[in-house]
Amino acid sequence: MTVPTTLDRDADEAPAPDEGGRGPARRFGLLALAAAVVVGLLLGYAGGLLTPKLTRPGDASAEAGFARDMSTHHAQAVEMGLIAFQRGTDPEVVSVGGDIATGQQGEIGTMQGWLRSWGLDPTGSQPRMAWMPDGEAAVRNGLMPGMATPEEMAKLRAAQGRELDVLFLQMMERHHLGGVHMIDGILDVSDEDDVVRTAQTMKNTQQTDLTNLRAALNRLKG
Repeated sequence: MTVPTTLDRDADEAPAPDEGGRGPARRFGLLALAAAVVVGLLLGYAGGLLTPKLTRPGDASAEAGFARDMSTHHAQAVEMGLIAFQRGTDPEVVSVGGDIATGQQGEIGTMQGWLRSWGLDPTGSQPRMAWMPDGEAAVRNGLMPGMATPEEMAKLRAAQGRELDVLFLQMMERHHLGGVHMIDGILDVSDEDDVVRTAQTMKNTQQTDLTNLRAALNRLKG
């Protein structure tokens, strides 16, 4: 599995209209966010590599499967967050999008660092979600729980203004709910201290995000 990145494409998209001088500020903000995403990825990767391991999960382990699948799951959230940060019109949507993009890119780095430290490839021989009991049944059209379809992602990329803000909040809420489901799966079966600790942090962060996403969505709809 190769974790996709979206920085080049998003950075090259046409900038948002300059509203009272905000266009250059938004472009500068996007460059700063892109740098933060890259730094987060590198720091997470280094942290994963430096974590001492007395035992190493195998290629078909739940830990390896979680790291691979959640990296792919996170990568879509990073793209969604960058879209919201770059083109969102609601300040809270812009802020939440940036936070999700940087945070989840750093977690991708951590999980990829685990795989490297365990001597495993980024891709494995097991089907998606096979590491989780009944996990394969949760995969729909190749998509893990909560993930947006290609058509939904195309709609988000094309959206503008308030439509983009609302669509992002709706899609990210569903995405996070699926992510929490996967995190619960690894917490149920893993006894790897670093994996459990990181997964619990992920869950706490996403549950906080869900509260903020729902509040923002209610505000925009109300």
